[in-house]
Amino acid sequence: MSVQIRGIALVTGAGSGIGRASARALLADGWQVVLAGRRLPPLEETAAGHPAATVLGADVSQPAEVDALFEAILERHGRLDLLFNNAGLFPPGALIDEMTIEAWMQSVAVNLNGAFFCARAAFGLMRRQSPGGGRIINNGSISAHVPRPHSVAYTTTKHAITGLTRQLSLDGRPFSIACSQIDIGNAASEMTTGFGAGALQADGSRRAEPLMDMTHVAEAVRHIASLPLGANIQFMTIMATNMPFVGRG
Repeated sequence: MSVQIRGIALVTGAGSGIGRASARALLADGWQVVLAGRRLPPLEETAAGHPAATVLGADVSQPAEVDALFEAILERHGRLDLLFNNAGLFPPGALIDEMTIEAWMQSVAVNLNGAFFCARAAFGLMRRQSPGGGRIINNGSISAHVPRPHSVAYTTTKHAITGLTRQLSLDGRPFSIACSQIDIGNAASEMTTGFGAGALQADGSRRAEPLMDMTHVAEAVRHIASLPLGANIQFMTIMATNMPFVGRG
């Protein structure tokens, strides 16, 4: 019995963490998934055992590499139905006057510019393909709503992602391009390892914070992706229930 192909999906940052879990959830749900990231071995590990997965190396902070990525998708698959704009980094914590310019520039390059470059290419492809349309899911964060102490670069870039999401949603209406943002709090991953041991709080103390399994995030991404283009979850917050978000500080 043949499996119905839902469409062609691209997951950035698919070599680890949320990207890996979400890519595998989409593959299990019948998507053909392009796995993108800077390092090929982790992407190949994500793809292992999944014949519907394609591995393509790309640094999303580099416009030429993003253009080459989308050209390869068009050549191999002829279209794109879903982008999970997931690649991102969390720089070391610092007060704004102690953060290096290099750390700021790297955060903006990956978290904001990378999301913009990929959204720009996906929007153009989805607008011009036949049949037209598609879905973009941006990985926001709890930090798109409220900051953690000493996280000016991450917080600023994630607030900017909310603006990108809203603009894409507005401009995508005439072209059947839906855009969502998933704001994730304390999913157990490489990025949140320190939170379970003791995260810096607004009062200056350090406290262990609850974590949730990453599979819950992957299932949320899979659910948003499964919706028809006539329906959209504009913003979704998924978090460890008892993490300090509501009432943070």
